[in-house]
Amino acid sequence: MRSTLPRSAAFAFALGAALALPAYAAAQTPIVLDAPIPDGTPRYFAVPFTVPEGIREIEVRHDDMSAMNILDWGLADPSRFRGWGGGNVEPAVVAVDRASRSYLAGPIAAGTWSLLIGQAKVLERPARYHVEIFLRAEPTLAAQPERRPYTASAALSAGPRWYAGDFHVHSRESGDAAPTLDETATFARGRGLDFIELSEHNTVSQLDLVSAAQARHPDLLFLPGIEVTTYGGHANAIGATQWVDFRVGSTMPAVTIGDITGSIAAQGALLAINHPTLDLGDTCIGCAWSHREPPGTVAAIEVQNGQYSVTGLLFYPQTVEFWESYLARGEHVAPIGGSDDHRAGNDRGAFASPIGGATTMVYATELSAAALVAGVRAGHTVVKLQGPGDPMVDLRANETAMVGDTVRASRVTLRATVTGGVGAALSFVHNGETLGVIDVTRDPFTATREVSAPAGMRDDRWRCELSVNGRPRVLTGHVWVAATGDAGVASPTPTTDGCGCRAQSDSPKGAWGALLAMVLGLARRRRQRPSRRMVM
Repeated sequence: MRSTLPRSAAFAFALGAALALPAYAAAQTPIVLDAPIPDGTPRYFAVPFTVPEGIREIEVRHDDMSAMNILDWGLADPSRFRGWGGGNVEPAVVAVDRASRSYLAGPIAAGTWSLLIGQAKVLERPARYHVEIFLRAEPTLAAQPERRPYTASAALSAGPRWYAGDFHVHSRESGDAAPTLDETATFARGRGLDFIELSEHNTVSQLDLVSAAQARHPDLLFLPGIEVTTYGGHANAIGATQWVDFRVGSTMPAVTIGDITGSIAAQGALLAINHPTLDLGDTCIGCAWSHREPPGTVAAIEVQNGQYSVTGLLFYPQTVEFWESYLARGEHVAPIGGSDDHRAGNDRGAFASPIGGATTMVYATELSAAALVAGVRAGHTVVKLQGPGDPMVDLRANETAMVGDTVRASRVTLRATVTGGVGAALSFVHNGETLGVIDVTRDPFTATREVSAPAGMRDDRWRCELSVNGRPRVLTGHVWVAATGDAGVASPTPTTDGCGCRAQSDSPKGAWGALLAMVLGLARRRRQRPSRRMVM
């Protein structure tokens, strides 16, 4: 890892703090870093400290010295990133073969290390930090024999089918989460899921624990990933196994959103945007997406964060509109959903969204990390907005094509098959416009539409949405119908198969009440220390 010492005023104060340190004397004599953060310091900056030969464990105790300010914390050795605890309130510890949560074990190289600091929220000036760093010749952390290098699991299930999973799950390796991998796996499998993505905040420390946990849970796949958590939005790096530098706004190195998208793509992972319209201010710092990423770099968007009954009334319509804006300019972006669970289902209050709420169905060739990533990349996804017990909608075109595919034909037959949905209402959605509602009267239920390829240069897109009691419950990805390239009138309005249609139900009411409920729910999940905040 390149040096992260910033330029400008931060350079002077960081260097001054390092030079003022007492010489290393003994393993239990701490290095003390105590300094103000001058105005104009980059959002992320680094403070160097020196580690001599013979050290086998480093402990970093940190404090933002304020009830109003929030600082985030991380660590880097002379050559690589060693962890990002973010808002962890406990000390960070790294050793040769063990580490505290959110951090990476490994050799303790002699030389210049860096304390990484992020200014999440600074309201009180002058802002300060106080850090004590203990250098030890022998580790004090308990041994961690389950820690081993990550290797991708062999397929847990063979054959192409729809696999059910959750693309947004946190374990204790995220600083604001509590459960072990065993607890997340047990709960997820109990809900009938096939996979969960471990999307920890800005770290891959969970991967050292996955191989042992996977052996204990052979029926549930742990999909690697990272929630790349910036102060301008949260990206989901689906399938990522290498750390992604998330520090947009730092100056050494200078990190851009383009660097993030490139880093994710370089390792064969996919970029999704999590909860892009979740704007709750300081209750959830940086949760809404404000970056302008390079065109064509977003593979998926989390259209439902948490189960619909908790967050859907307020955020689902805006998020679908956000998703549709990408599709309208021709980008093939898959819909996904995730629970954002931080408690392995043990937060059972009225505002809890346990693992599986929402559930994403991925059509994949097998149950493996590579096949799931390929399925999302192809757009083969359907989102059950409430949970795994929701009905299923399988949208096909001309028999062989499915959601995510592009059909090249002058006439196309769309066929939507609904299972478990008697009493629900099915809609075809054409280029973002809902075309009436069809009553689901039997199980399974099939509705078809005959459509024409559009004239001109712009492809048409078709998806389905299923509602229960007037509220959305299932959303499919799109079938794309290729344009003919001919100038002329737009394609004719498609026809239905004769199923009874009625008017679309009114939009859900009570947004302000849902907002209050959401904020109250988030407050229940915030850490106990008043100066910390929720990170989703």
